[in-house]
Amino acid sequence: MNKALFLDRDGVINDNSKKHVNKPDDLIIYDGVKEALKKAYDEGYDLFIVTNQGGIEMGHLTKEQLEDIHKKMLEELKPYCSFKEIKYCPDFNKKSNCRKPNPGMILELAKKYSVDLKNSWMIGDMDTDIEAGISAGCKTAKIGAINGKADINGKNLYEVVNKIMELQ
Repeated sequence: MNKALFLDRDGVINDNSKKHVNKPDDLIIYDGVKEALKKAYDEGYDLFIVTNQGGIEMGHLTKEQLEDIHKKMLEELKPYCSFKEIKYCPDFNKKSNCRKPNPGMILELAKKYSVDLKNSWMIGDMDTDIEAGISAGCKTAKIGAINGKADINGKNLYEVVNKIMELQ
């Protein structure tokens, strides 16, 4: 069984504080993300993105535009790591098993790639990310405002990954 990091995208990998990421030019990767992902990847963690993308249902972007954004992100991160898969939930208003806080995306990826959830982490910047991770049965790390239910809290991905590595 493999250990993994399940990462939210917006607010963890890239900045979305000033505007939503609806086209590749909107994608700005945070400082320290490349180094953090390289460290986790080099330590043997499988990397996954699990991201709510309700903007698709709301008509702000298409699936093709989202794929273009992800292509740009993967290209920028390629020298540092590789992702097993990017999973997104296009739903916003309709009831959905994939939209976090539901754990659907994590559970689907864990089954597909033989991930040991007890030795894996969900990393996010929203309380819904932490709820999804807990529901899936993995450890959780919260970026930004502290969440008392998270196993780790930190100011950015670099700090969180270093804390995870210290716990190994």
